[in-house]
Formats: sequence, C-alpha cells, structure tokens
Amino acid sequence: MAARAYWQGQIRLALVSIPVEIYSATKSGAKIRFNQIHEPSGKRISYEKVVPGIGPVDRDEIIKGYEVSKGNYVLLDDEEIEAVRIESKKTLELVQFVDACEIDPLYFEKPYYIAPQDELAEEAFVVLRDALRKAKKVALGQLSVRGSEKLVAIKPCGKGLLLETLRYADEVRQGQAFFDNIDDTKPKKELLDLAAKLIEDKSAPFDAGEFEDRYGAALKKLIDKKAKSKGKRAVIEDVDEPESGGGNVIDLMAALKKSVGDTSPPAKSAPKRKKSA
Repeated sequence: MAARAYWQGQIRLALVSIPVEIYSATKSGAKIRFNQIHEPSGKRISYEKVVPGIGPVDRDEIIKGYEVSKGNYVLLDDEEIEAVRIESKKTLELVQFVDACEIDPLYFEKPYYIAPQDELAEEAFVVLRDALRKAKKVALGQLSVRGSEKLVAIKPCGKGLLLETLRYADEVRQGQAFFDNIDDTKPKKELLDLAAKLIEDKSAPFDAGEFEDRYGAALKKLIDKKAKSKGKRAVIEDVDEPESGGGNVIDLMAALKKSVGDTSPPAKSAPKRKKSA
C-alpha cells in the first residue's frame, strides 16, 4: 500500500515556492502492542468513563479540563479550543539557516521525508537540497498542521530532504542540574589514552541493520509459539544469562588494559584522597 502523505503544500524560500509532500520516516506498527484481555472469556476489556462517587457517565457530559492546582480545573469546551487552533497552512516558509551542530540532539523529535510533488518541482527542490548541502546548513521554519504549529528543521538526505520536528525550548529540561554532583577532577592521562584507544578500536560506520531488538524478536517468537500451541499453558524458556564480569570493576586501569589487549601489569597509583568536609 502506498504511503499516505502527512502534509502536502509548498516550501517557500523568499520568492521561490516548491510544491512538496511530507511522509513519516518511521513505522509505528513495528513494535508489538498488547491489549488487556478478560482471561475467563478471552474477550477484550473495554473501559467505561466513570466519576468517583457517581459512576458511569454519558459522553455528552464530558468536557476537557486543565488542572491549575490539585483538584481544581479550568474547563474548556470544544468550541473554545477550536477557536485558538492554528489554521493549517499549505506553505512552510524557511525563516532561518543554522549549522547542524548548533541544534542540541535533545530538541529533535520525529523524522519525516520530503519529496517533490511532481516533475515540475524537481529543479527547485534539487537546488534547495544541494544549496543546503554546500552551505552545510539546516533550514528552520514552523509547520502548521492539524491545528498546531511545529518547529521544524530541514536538511539534505540522499537524493531528498529530511524534515525533523523539534521540541520548543520549554519542553526540554536543562541537564546541568543532574550533573552538579559530578566531581570536577580531570582523569589521569593514561586512563584517558586507554579509553580513547578502546573507542578507536571499536569505531565503525553506523549501520542500524547491525543491531536487533532482541526483546521484540523474543516476544514475536513467544507469540508464534503460543499461537501454534492453541492452549493457555505458559510457554517459558530459559534465557541465557550474560557472562558476569565478577562484580564491580575495582581496578579501572587493569580493566581498560585488558579491553585493549594490553597484558602489562598496571602501575600502582597513589590512594585517592578523600574530599575535605
């Protein structure tokens, strides 16, 4: 089945408009999802809308609410929410260009492919793609779709373009608060050199196909086996435990040397001083 476009419209750069189609770059159906089942009957469980102390309620009695404090809500009906929805636009205007390295990976959310809508759009599309590649820049804009406005970044991707939705600043937690208790002490040069050597030895071009979702594969195998058994009997197999490293690594130098194949004995290091209170 042909992929359905997430958005159709035009990318505008100054006075140039490029008709394009945007498609999701990820598949939501790849992961296994479970339903809750009533075991005695084998039927799927449905959920009633209930209010504590009142019981089940009708759908037409339900309204949306935003909690402003514990148990206190601002109530909004559908007409009020609809009134502030952003009008879906058919134009994505490129308003700024930045170096790709300037955008922290924390801001990237979901990828989409951009393709020219027809042959007439190809020339301008290719010019934009190659100009971004030559400048080593990423284009920024805001995409209005399905009632909301998304911040997006556009960059070359093979023969096409890749659009990635970005989180807004207030959606990202600043990480420094989580790192405050990490000591400022610099690592020893020999330890750093050994770690760098280990990284170099294990460096290779990224290939997602080299990695497997082992949990997902095991679940699929279990589901297939259970489906063939046509019974309620549990099908549980022993899973090989990974070899233990013998507890916590106490001698970091020895462990790093062993990792890079250096069998020479580690030099004795002076005991680490305790921090003064």
